[in-house]
Amino acid sequence: MAKEKLEVIKEAELQNNCPECFNKELKLTFYQKHLYGSMYHKTTGEITNQIKCSKCGSSIYPAKWTDDIERIFDYYQKMISPEKASMKFTNLFYAVLVLFIVLVGVGTYLYVSGTIQF
Repeated sequence: MAKEKLEVIKEAELQNNCPECFNKELKLTFYQKHLYGSMYHKTTGEITNQIKCSKCGSSIYPAKWTDDIERIFDYYQKMISPEKASMKFTNLFYAVLVLFIVLVGVGTYLYVSGTIQF
């Protein structure tokens, strides 16, 4: 089973007021979803975000955003540069692939030479 991990792409300190405690310690973080399996590492195109107040610890959801927070969010969203969606295979995958090819080759050789009959 593949493990899911959200990797940070960009973090920014915002100078806007928190809608909950009216403090100016908001932090905007963008994440990209990565999947790690034993045979592959997959980078998805899925981007998520979170705005959190450093003082009161509350997450600020889009329903509570002010116009200023929306403008700043749109600005930072245009600035992020996520990795391209891709898939990389691990060394274990290549070892299993080589082992499979060798076994098929040996089986074919033994069948053609007459050692094994079906």
